[in-house]
Amino acid sequence: MKTVLIFTVLGALPAILDAKSLAADSVAAPKVKVDLYYESLCPYCRRFIINQLWPAYQKVKEILSITLVPYGNASEKKANGSYTFRCQHGANECYGNVIEACAIKYLKDFDAYFPYIYCVEQNITKGPEQAAKACALNKAINIDEIMTCAKGDEGTMLIHVAANKTKSLTPSQYYVPWIVLNGVHTESMTKTATTDLLRLVCDTYKGVRPTACPKRNGVVG
Repeated sequence: MKTVLIFTVLGALPAILDAKSLAADSVAAPKVKVDLYYESLCPYCRRFIINQLWPAYQKVKEILSITLVPYGNASEKKANGSYTFRCQHGANECYGNVIEACAIKYLKDFDAYFPYIYCVEQNITKGPEQAAKACALNKAINIDEIMTCAKGDEGTMLIHVAANKTKSLTPSQYYVPWIVLNGVHTESMTKTATTDLLRLVCDTYKGVRPTACPKRNGVVG
C-alpha cells in the first residue's frame, strides 16, 4: 500500500509542477502597455478608441495597461504666465480634451474613467459639454468637479502636462492616433494596432494567452 501511494504521489508531481509553472507565468508576465496620444474630435482617434481600444479592453483587460493622453496635434502658447491652446479641430476639440483630462484625474481608476471617455467619444460630435453631461448621468458620475476642473486653471495645467508628455515622445509625434506599445512606436505596429489591436495585444503578451484572444496557429488561447 505504501509503495502504491508513493507512486501515486510521484505520478501526480508533473501535473502539479505544470500547474504551478502556468500560474507563475501568468503572474510574472507584465501587462502589455498601450499609450494613446489622441485628440477628442479626431475622427481617426475616435474610430480607434471605439472600434479597437474599447473592445480589446473589454476582452483582455487583465493583460492590458492603457494610458490616455488627450492632446495630439494641438499647439501651446504661454503669455503672461498662463497657457492657451489651439487644436486641430477647433475650440470644441480643446474643450473635449480638457474635459477628458479632468475625468482622468477625478475618476482616478481606469475602470471608471475609460468607460466614461468611451461614452464621450461616441457622442462628442453633439458637443463636448453635452456629451460629458449625458455620459455622466448615464454612468452615475458626479459631473460637477469634472466641469469645474475643465473650465478653470486646473484643466489648463492638465493639458499643459499632456502637451509636455506628447512633446517628449521619441520618435516625435506628428499624427494621431499616435500609439506606443510597450514603450515603442513603429509604423508597422501602428498599422496593426489600428486594424486588429486585440490580436496585437495577445501576440505581444508573454504570459498564458487568455481564452478571449483570437486563434493562433489553429488554437484558441
